[in-house]
Amino acid sequence: MMFVLSSPSGAGKTTLTKKLAANNTNFTISISHTTREPRPNEINGKDYYFINKEEFNSLIKGNHFYEYAKIFDNYYCTLKDPILKFLSLGKDVLFDIDWQGTQQLKKVKNLSIVTFFILPPNIQALKERLLNRHKGQEKLIGKRMNKFNEETSHWNEYNYVFVNDNLDTCYEKILNVIECEKRGEKHYQNRNEIEEKVKKLVE
Repeated sequence: MMFVLSSPSGAGKTTLTKKLAANNTNFTISISHTTREPRPNEINGKDYYFINKEEFNSLIKGNHFYEYAKIFDNYYCTLKDPILKFLSLGKDVLFDIDWQGTQQLKKVKNLSIVTFFILPPNIQALKERLLNRHKGQEKLIGKRMNKFNEETSHWNEYNYVFVNDNLDTCYEKILNVIECEKRGEKHYQNRNEIEEKVKKLVE
């Protein structure tokens, strides 16, 4: 099966995705290709495959992607071949992608996909996470904060929505849903409560 984690920038989807893969041997992460520059400590082939725009355009023309999206002036994309290989080996694939990529992935026929949207507990917590990640880059932080409402508006396109107020708790909730889905069971969530939470976040 394929499990997608999306969130507004800074809400924790990447950390949760890595934690799921690290603690569960049957999960493998789909490593995206991106045209952005590596951050400090990021490793090519482990965090992302870093490519230039010419390489990206060549892959697009060859129809090699399941999905791609432009995010903050850079492109991110998912190659088909590695995903098909992982699935053929019986692996569950985790995706750390945004709402644009998720929309495209959901249109692909014959793929079993379960989607999660991760919310921050509040705006202040989100800003603190972005400040820690992008120290001294106020302009970039402002840009990401300004996109919050737009990104969050897509929450209702996802199967499940969780608030990442505690990493371990959020991880356990997601893992529980994944285990339910793999058994062919659905996990109930009160969508009205989630909608109220979203309204408070985007006020």
